[in-house]
Amino acid sequence: MSNWKLICKLEDIPQLGSRVVHWPERGKIAVFRTSDDEVFAMHDKCPHKGGPLSQGIVHGKRVTCPLHGWNIGLDDGKAVAPDVGGCKTFEVKVENGEVFMAA
Repeated sequence: MSNWKLICKLEDIPQLGSRVVHWPERGKIAVFRTSDDEVFAMHDKCPHKGGPLSQGIVHGKRVTCPLHGWNIGLDDGKAVAPDVGGCKTFEVKVENGEVFMAA
């Protein structure tokens, strides 16, 4: 069974946007919120050139890196073809308007 850590309230993440969480053991983690209030988390670093994904554009279940336009899947962290590579994702859940990340 996983331990869960409260990271923020859902309302603290803008719809179609993100929030950065600094986790000492994991580094900077971008926590994204879709238009349907789904929440996803991954390292805040594009696999291409290390761009800040948290500053990208969220659309559907993808984020577009602001540096070179790579699309990364929010649910699996994988670059969308023809690009290759990926980001580590982290398990998150929303309960009673609060966002938790698996520790």
